[in-house]
Amino acid sequence: MTRSDLVLTSHGDTIAAWHYRAESEAWTTAAGRPCVVMAHGFGATKDAGLTPFAERFAAAGADVVIFDYRGFGGSSGEPRQCVDHRRHRADYRSVVSQVRGLEGIDPDRVVLWGSSYSGGHVIAVAAGDPRIAAVISQGAAMDGLAAVVEIVKYAGIKQLLRLSAHALRGVVQRDYSIPIVAAPGELAAITSHDGLSGYEIIMGPTFENRMLARGILPILVNRPVASASKVTMPLMLVVAAHDTIAPPSAVERVAAKAHGRVEVERFDVGHFDIYEGETFTKSVAAQVAFLESVLTR
Repeated sequence: MTRSDLVLTSHGDTIAAWHYRAESEAWTTAAGRPCVVMAHGFGATKDAGLTPFAERFAAAGADVVIFDYRGFGGSSGEPRQCVDHRRHRADYRSVVSQVRGLEGIDPDRVVLWGSSYSGGHVIAVAAGDPRIAAVISQGAAMDGLAAVVEIVKYAGIKQLLRLSAHALRGVVQRDYSIPIVAAPGELAAITSHDGLSGYEIIMGPTFENRMLARGILPILVNRPVASASKVTMPLMLVVAAHDTIAPPSAVERVAAKAHGRVEVERFDVGHFDIYEGETFTKSVAAQVAFLESVLTR
């Protein structure tokens, strides 16, 4: 598998990316090769479980670009560890613009891929860019309000109030940080029963279990579901039916509101199970088949 480092930019900062070159010419046309643009979820980096997906897409015939958001992993940018869906989406748009100009890439066959928090980002970005060829979104955070309700369900109202207090402290003390994930009952943005074990399974060496506490507040206004009706390109949604981090009910609402072709793959698993084992094998095979149907028509 051919992978090289790629340096891009976003709003004056350097974006660290990996570029996987297509291993097959099956999806190549006179206009060039298709490209799948990928980024990760809440506080995560490009070395956290995305490589197996990228390798399969490249083997099938697509170039793949995986990148770190500004302030995370190998990318530059201040403040560091600022989880903010608005910044992340701006980075997606910047990367897509530059990917379209890469040698050998067909600018009209760029696909957005997202998982967890970025699974929502790709909906919002595609809604504003009708040139996107297709979207794949798995285990996606589609509604911040629903996610907050889920916190109350698995951790209780006291935990939500505790988290909110630390977020407000972060508004005043701008560099104040809290953990991204921790065990149930501890202080962190994610304390579901499978959160810590799930992060430990997939996170790579550049991941830092730390985020600016003020980043909790924008979660409430992160509602990709509100943009779903503007998604007109083919859309694949991978649903983890027992997800307690990214409520699947919000993903189902996106499926109902999107105006293009929608393909839904449902698995009776939790949030992190889609990255490994039999679920991964079945899901990635379906994703490759979806890409083939979109990119070779």
